[in-house]
Amino acid sequence: MPDESPAVIFVLFGATGDLAKRMVLPSFYELAVENLLPRSWALIGNGRGHRSDDEFRDHIKNSLTEFAAAPDDDQWETFAKNVHFAGGGFTVDDPGDLPSVIDDLREKLGGSVQLVHYIALPPTTFIDYTEALGAHQLATDARVVYEKPFGTSPDKFRELDVAVHKVFDEKQVYRIDHFLGKESTQNLHVLRFANGMVSGVWNREHVEQVQIDVPETLDIDDRAEFYDATGAFLDMVVTHLFQVAAEVAMEPPVSLAADDLQEARESVIGAFRPLDPAEVVYGQYEGYRDTEGIAADSTRETFVAARLWVDTDRWRDVPFILRTGKMLDHSAQRVSLVFRRPVDGPITDVPADGTVLTFDLKGDGSIDMTMTVKEPGSGTALSTGHLSLPLDSVADGLSPYSRLINDVLRGDRSLFTRPDGLAHVWEVAAPLLANPPAPQSYAPHSSGPAAAAELAGSCGWVSA
Repeated sequence: MPDESPAVIFVLFGATGDLAKRMVLPSFYELAVENLLPRSWALIGNGRGHRSDDEFRDHIKNSLTEFAAAPDDDQWETFAKNVHFAGGGFTVDDPGDLPSVIDDLREKLGGSVQLVHYIALPPTTFIDYTEALGAHQLATDARVVYEKPFGTSPDKFRELDVAVHKVFDEKQVYRIDHFLGKESTQNLHVLRFANGMVSGVWNREHVEQVQIDVPETLDIDDRAEFYDATGAFLDMVVTHLFQVAAEVAMEPPVSLAADDLQEARESVIGAFRPLDPAEVVYGQYEGYRDTEGIAADSTRETFVAARLWVDTDRWRDVPFILRTGKMLDHSAQRVSLVFRRPVDGPITDVPADGTVLTFDLKGDGSIDMTMTVKEPGSGTALSTGHLSLPLDSVADGLSPYSRLINDVLRGDRSLFTRPDGLAHVWEVAAPLLANPPAPQSYAPHSSGPAAAAELAGSCGWVSA
């Protein structure tokens, strides 16, 4: 960011929570180290309790050490002097210390100041904090970042959307989904649109199935209260997996400019068919109910596998198979296009997953290709060969949260969701929310409920 850009005051609500310490604070520090913050900036943590600035600085340093890397002493000293804490909570009736801390920093920073609010809290709190920002005159010309999920049901989404637009113009709103900030996710459309050999086969004529597979080995850790109120479907499918499906399925945008990318993504979401509960498998890992904070009779799902249909000419009748869950036998973040087998010619008896293009979205990511090849030696027995392009061999990129926070600071909304697309996401989810399947029990560190394998059909889960 150039030196002439306005100073930024970044207010982090939920600053001592799990999301902040794991994701937001390390990402903000990364931007500082990479010199991507403006010359003048301040970070204010907000919470219900009272902490001194030094206590909050210690909290950030501990978070960096635990979830990123211990900070360099000189870099930390430069960073820490810009960090502050405003306690006493923040409600319509009582804003706590926040307004006075902001006023003091405005005077200290001088000149033009861009206010950025980041609400790293559960979605049930979004309306209260939005109304409080309006009530205390902290919304004018500000930018506001909402974590996912943006709502918890179709009705709650509409209620939240109305509340947000009573306080903010749409251009001020940034609904974050960190999967869209991944370099490898962005390579989905770059590889497709920049390479003719790929763009020509990116359709139903050549692709038999699309798989979006995000299993996790982790349990719910210290997110028990949030997770039992949310579950795998709202935490992962309605948010990340639907957005990744849109990245795969969208029609070519007019350009890669923010408005054109958003329009292409939101347009194809409008073609998603509402989920059929008969094509969805829920699971719950054994021992979930033994976790502190989880009711003994909880029916919350920790696993989801679903078949999604995209009703466009390009993708009609091609299943998009989505899977995610906790306590599974491996962790991955993969998008795979499984290509159709030849129906004529000299070689037709090839493996079901003999030609697969995979985008590994985890970490720096990679682009992998599986192809049917001849086994070495005499004869014509077939096997599969693998090629891989690690994306870290191309360039080092920012972490997803850092990329998206940097976009907020620059005012770039291209990788953030829009309310029209989200409205249809909730329409797609509505039948399942109204009639969810009973979760099937599965052993920890297994592949999940056996019924989920049937959704992938003869192709099987190619990332397993």
